[in-house]
Amino acid sequence: MGRVGKALMGAVAGLLCAGAASAQSTAVKQEAWSVAGLNAPARMVVDHWGIPHIFAASSRDAFFLQGYNAARDRLWQIDLWRKRGLGRLSASLGPSYVPQDRAARLFLYRGDMAAEWAAYAPGAREAVEAFTAGVNAYVAEVNAGKRPLPVEFKLTASRPEAWAAEDVLRIRSHALVSNVSSEVARAQVACAAGLPADLLRRTLSPAHTPTIPAGLDPCIVPADVLKDYLLATEPVSFEALTAAGKKAEAAPQVQLAEALDAYQNEGSNNWVIAPSRTATGRPILANDPHRPVGLPSLRYIVHLNAPDLDIIGAGEPSLPGVSFGHNGQMAWGLTIFYIDQEDLYVYETKGESYRYKGGFEAMKVVHETIEVKGEAPRDVTLKFTRHGPVLDETPDTGKGAHAFAMRTVWNLPGASGYFGSSRMWRAKSWADFKAGQEAWGTPPLNLVFAETGGDIGWSAAGLTPSRPNWDGLLPVPGDGRYEWAGMMPESQLPALHNPPRGFVATANQMNLPADYPANRTTSYEWADRSRITRIEEVLAGLPKATLADSMALQTDSHDALSRRTIALLKGLNAPDPPLAKALELLRTWDNDETTGSAAAAIYQVWVSGHLGRAVVASTIPSSARALVGSGSLDGVVTWLESPQAAATRDGLLLASLAEALGDLRARLGPDMATWTWGRLHHADFTPPIAVLADRQLAQQLGTGALEIPGSAQSPRAATYRASDFNQIAGASVRLVMDVGAWDNSVAVNTPGQSGDPFSVHYRDLFPLWATGSYVPLDFSRAAIDHDAELVVTLTPGR
Repeated sequence: MGRVGKALMGAVAGLLCAGAASAQSTAVKQEAWSVAGLNAPARMVVDHWGIPHIFAASSRDAFFLQGYNAARDRLWQIDLWRKRGLGRLSASLGPSYVPQDRAARLFLYRGDMAAEWAAYAPGAREAVEAFTAGVNAYVAEVNAGKRPLPVEFKLTASRPEAWAAEDVLRIRSHALVSNVSSEVARAQVACAAGLPADLLRRTLSPAHTPTIPAGLDPCIVPADVLKDYLLATEPVSFEALTAAGKKAEAAPQVQLAEALDAYQNEGSNNWVIAPSRTATGRPILANDPHRPVGLPSLRYIVHLNAPDLDIIGAGEPSLPGVSFGHNGQMAWGLTIFYIDQEDLYVYETKGESYRYKGGFEAMKVVHETIEVKGEAPRDVTLKFTRHGPVLDETPDTGKGAHAFAMRTVWNLPGASGYFGSSRMWRAKSWADFKAGQEAWGTPPLNLVFAETGGDIGWSAAGLTPSRPNWDGLLPVPGDGRYEWAGMMPESQLPALHNPPRGFVATANQMNLPADYPANRTTSYEWADRSRITRIEEVLAGLPKATLADSMALQTDSHDALSRRTIALLKGLNAPDPPLAKALELLRTWDNDETTGSAAAAIYQVWVSGHLGRAVVASTIPSSARALVGSGSLDGVVTWLESPQAAATRDGLLLASLAEALGDLRARLGPDMATWTWGRLHHADFTPPIAVLADRQLAQQLGTGALEIPGSAQSPRAATYRASDFNQIAGASVRLVMDVGAWDNSVAVNTPGQSGDPFSVHYRDLFPLWATGSYVPLDFSRAAIDHDAELVVTLTPGR
């Protein structure tokens, strides 16, 4: 098929924006670096889009240079990741971070490291040790003044630290698992208004009626029981270092709601298409993981080449290898598959002991010291039960004293986030892929697969607790009645190999097969079907799919859920002319949330800020409304479609839509003809550290605003903050791979590959990502050299 420009022709006319085009016109830079710790000469080619291609004499040197280069491009980001994860923020940033450090230490892996290393692919330990040695080599150069200190360290008056290999695996708090936040929310709703009131907050699938576990009083679960859990998993804020001091702390219910929203917005799409359904007769594999978007990018694209290793793809910059991508024979991709991997346990306590099986068992008490910048170290106490870290303790106020601990697969060997991908780096076949899937830990995933011989497939993957006597939807007593019966064998998770319809797609939907045993149900909480509905109908209508088709689908802004919502408006009339005009716009809309659409603006303002709130107010007791919030849109629409809504439905629809129009007039002016979705919905990334910068530097640190189509319910998955419609989650990176003709593959990161605000690659991919354009994902040496911007010759140093 040739180079991507020929293959896709006009379909990627926006492939090179002005910035990328000007970069291509620059002569190739040649540099020579001497690096202490490198074993043999190597070569690194950085292309016009900031993607490094590392050619090393051994896989050890390839991973070493990956770490070295990750530090070169993302030192502040990966150093902060390590300090946050290990509970070492206070040592660099001061006493305000002691609570977050203590919380982080509750969730570190504290098990046997030999078992931990053994849980990953052969050679995985060498990869981690080499990667961290590479990071340390760069840190040593920075500390010796041979490399510049990134500006963020100057803003915080801090320095980067050296890594131990174990740090990478002991940190668990970046691995997406569920569902403890939802358990707590459900318990609070049950206390305030009964379990049925929770169905507007979260739809359950397969159809299921939860019950309160015997022995649980949901009203004894404190509103802030997850304070330490949320602290341990939230991003680092720098408000405490500003002149204004510590940021205001939100109420526990608000914190819980924000955590639930954040997790539910972190989805993904992937699909794989068989040779029989593509224009080339080769498989296509597409993947666009949806995570928080911002600066610097969560993901990093890299290519590692050695005699026994050749992988390219994306992953988190603090981890060796790639999490998804391809080698020379096989491509793989991932999305979240919902497995309930967390439980909150409630204990009756006496002092530091808790009731367990008729007696009292002592908590394990750990004393640790937290270094504090500018002050004396702080001694902190961590407590653990047999199930996990103690998150909260309450005194006896008439119902006894209680403690609350979290059980999570994070505590098990092999649960380091995304590092199960180490078994995919050298995989070549379906058998290899399945072997990797059956050893996967966290996060729980839909893994898709394609290889150059034409095989395609899908399998769920992840550590799956077996709960013999409860459903995992609410906290449970920790007295021994509710115990995991080990992990379900991952070979029993659902899978498809060469499906008859010629493609398989996932978008975090409930995709357990209809005949899947009920006692193996992995979760009852899934994403709604809006994205997968659109993806599957598009793929089914493509008898001979192209790469351009997959690119268009990844950035598709059609909202399938809006069809159901707008169908509810059929037959409604309004005497108010603006309301009548809005009804007409919505009923004649094609459900495509383009930036120029007035109907999209009306619809999104209506459903995000008014419709759900109106339904909750009319159906949920006042005691639980703050807990349910606006509900989930899928749950709200499902209720409106039901017979029980018939009496009040029309009034709720019209009143809430009228409120939305008032909101729009305040935001966009009185003339409905000027309203567009793009005027509201934008992406404007600013890193948290910008609060410490002066105005000029703060501007340099940001991207500026661009209009963005789509929403959380479209395949583009452009999730926004309700207060200002700024995109906060979506495709962290997009890959579309031509399996076997690898140089035709394309990708885009956002906003850029570099974390250095003074680098051309800090935000150069942002306009491409926003407009749905891509860059080549070069794999062959000829293609890489053709697109080279910087060629570095590396030699061992002292």
